[in-house]
Amino acid sequence: MPDPGLAERFTPEAAPGRGAPEPEPALLARRLLLAVPSLATAAAITGLALAAYGEPEGWLAWTVLVLFGLVMAWQSFVAWQYLYGLIAAGLGDRAKSALERRSETVPAKASGLSRTAAVVAIHAEDAVAVFAALRVMARSLQREGGHGDDIEIFVLSDTRDGAIAAVEEHEFARIQAWREAGGPGLPRFRYRRRERNIGRKAGNIAEFCATYGHEYDFMIVLDADSLMTGAAMRRLVRLMEESPRVGLIQTVSYATGRDTLFARMQQFAVRLYAPLAIRCLETWQGPDGSYWGHNAIVRVDAFARNAELPVLPGRAPLGGEILCHDIVEGALLRRAGWEVRLLPEMGGTWEEMPTNLVDLLGRERRWCQGNMQHLRVVPMPGLRPASRWHLVVGILSYLACPLWVLFLAAAGTQAALTGDLGLLAYGLTGTGPAAHVLAALVVAVMALPKLLSLGHVLASAERRAAFGGTRSLLVSAALEQAIWVLLWPVMTLFAAGAVASTFLGRVVRWDSQVRDDRRVPWAEACRLQADALVVGAALVGLLVYAGDLWLGLWLAPVALALLTSPAQSVLTSSARLGRKARAAGLFLTQDDTAQARELAELAEIRGGTPLPETGTRTRTARGSEPLWVADEAGAGSTQ
Repeated sequence: MPDPGLAERFTPEAAPGRGAPEPEPALLARRLLLAVPSLATAAAITGLALAAYGEPEGWLAWTVLVLFGLVMAWQSFVAWQYLYGLIAAGLGDRAKSALERRSETVPAKASGLSRTAAVVAIHAEDAVAVFAALRVMARSLQREGGHGDDIEIFVLSDTRDGAIAAVEEHEFARIQAWREAGGPGLPRFRYRRRERNIGRKAGNIAEFCATYGHEYDFMIVLDADSLMTGAAMRRLVRLMEESPRVGLIQTVSYATGRDTLFARMQQFAVRLYAPLAIRCLETWQGPDGSYWGHNAIVRVDAFARNAELPVLPGRAPLGGEILCHDIVEGALLRRAGWEVRLLPEMGGTWEEMPTNLVDLLGRERRWCQGNMQHLRVVPMPGLRPASRWHLVVGILSYLACPLWVLFLAAAGTQAALTGDLGLLAYGLTGTGPAAHVLAALVVAVMALPKLLSLGHVLASAERRAAFGGTRSLLVSAALEQAIWVLLWPVMTLFAAGAVASTFLGRVVRWDSQVRDDRRVPWAEACRLQADALVVGAALVGLLVYAGDLWLGLWLAPVALALLTSPAQSVLTSSARLGRKARAAGLFLTQDDTAQARELAELAEIRGGTPLPETGTRTRTARGSEPLWVADEAGAGSTQ
């Protein structure tokens, strides 16, 4: 029976308006505890640089000092996020919101009080892969019980290519037939293809809200590569029913499911390093959260009424339609008084990521342009200060890249002229107490995020086991860091170029993302990363011309990274190497060592194996040994 108190709380009258209260003093204190130490550390580093090397003489020395202060201010902010997150994680429930604490106990059963659409927005995607994931989610919902009428799965197509659209329609017919034969409890599937794809994904979702939104209380927004368990979806619905002031709940979806060496390293790194940063984010932001565009649940009426995107003044790339729309939609919801919440540890929610360096850099170029557009969103009237800060952080994360490139160029030039590495080496070659303290502080700031994350995992036997054990974790972390030394210069140079090209007026195309395990050809890698080769060759030439041994040794990793960037793209795009790494116990995550049933089923479908009939067995990887589990769900197959 539904909780009678729940029905009373879940009423339109309880919805907030613009008069929502300002952040409580405790929330303001949480934010100051992040902001003040970050600013103090940045100021201390700049002061120590002045004390160690004296007041700069000449424009080049001043340029080096200013750039050093700016990049270290950003690194200080990053480092304090991880320390803050570690402390918050140690506080446990005391640092969690009431909504997050409730998420750990809320039933994964339908209450009968609401209807939800799980909407999947697609545009020229691999329809077979998309509908395979939908089958897995539908079967997961079926296993959770109920009649299956509380959540419907809605595919929103923006595909313009007739051949791809025909495949979508074929797959929709197949999944309809599969549902009819699948027994009770499977959700209803619906499919709609727009005639005009105005506004890209944001316009697709907005059109759904305008046309079909009156049929649903909530919508769970999914991407073409999203996967969620039925339990996670139903818990999100129950949380929204119980929380009338909440307009959106964002979950954390971790990348998984791909086998190239690059993908496996990235999946490992995100699992290892993201949790503390996300814990920090949830702790300081409170109800002023952000929207990441997918794997989130939204209150349909609130979204439709308040999250309509404006068209930015001016021409593209900085003007026109907003490309990175999700964070703006979250800010508009918050402006209207609705709470936007984050659940850092809910689980049961995944996504996929680019499987090679070339495709990742292509996505970064698109995201860079979208974030630079937010320069015109930040001054928008009525936004909450925290919402503006979310936008600013996205902008700064890309602006930090050209600052790093300029710092390395200016400091390298200064070192070549003076024969002293100076700030280029963070004070490691300096003399005197100030230089020693400077070096120690900078090294700490640079190393803390990864060291704290690694220590957090090592402190728990359960977390160590999720990464395959202590040895596997340490070896994988060491290899990831060594490879990151080579990847960082390439990615930083590319992002710096993306920032520059955006301000120079270059408009990027927003095509569908390649999600398969794709091996990058040598010709493609050399063509797309020619800029890295040119800069690397120029750097080597300058180092030879300077004739400074220590400067050459210090910048050798950067030069090597740039000159080998095509090789990095080709070699790390190998699925064979990725599978060998997994077999050797490297770059394991909990999606390998304790694989969820839904992930195993999706892998089986994509590998050509249908979902099991009732009572048959599903193979799930747990470490290196197979685990066989009975299928308690109803009958049916994928055919």
